[in-house]
Amino acid sequence: MSKAYDVMAASCPSRTVLHRIGARWTIFVITALADQGGPMRFTELKRYIQGITPKVLTETLRALETDGLVLRVDHGDNPPHVDYALTELGQSLRAPLAAVREWAETHVPDILESQQRAAGSAAGAAGTHH
Repeated sequence: MSKAYDVMAASCPSRTVLHRIGARWTIFVITALADQGGPMRFTELKRYIQGITPKVLTETLRALETDGLVLRVDHGDNPPHVDYALTELGQSLRAPLAAVREWAETHVPDILESQQRAAGSAAGAAGTHH
């Protein structure tokens, strides 16, 4: 049986999906909404995801909403009250992203050690050129 989509094909739409999932802030927004187990307001997300700017958070939420991963609920209050939550499709990303997060957190020492070795090799190599 052949697959309908092949990420290795240049024109395959699955590349767009992987691009979204791999976008810098996507994993943080999905993880934050999953960690909290329910809807979150914009300010709660911004506080929870340290280092994200309001502009980037807005862009990321809009993109995730467009892709059907996040639901935006405007309660129509004054002042505005908007919540964000994972859709069923967004919930289906919890396990794969949790696995990526666990791998990253587990292997930080290995990556840092490798980077230090590479930096040391590069410094040593730079010192040998005259």
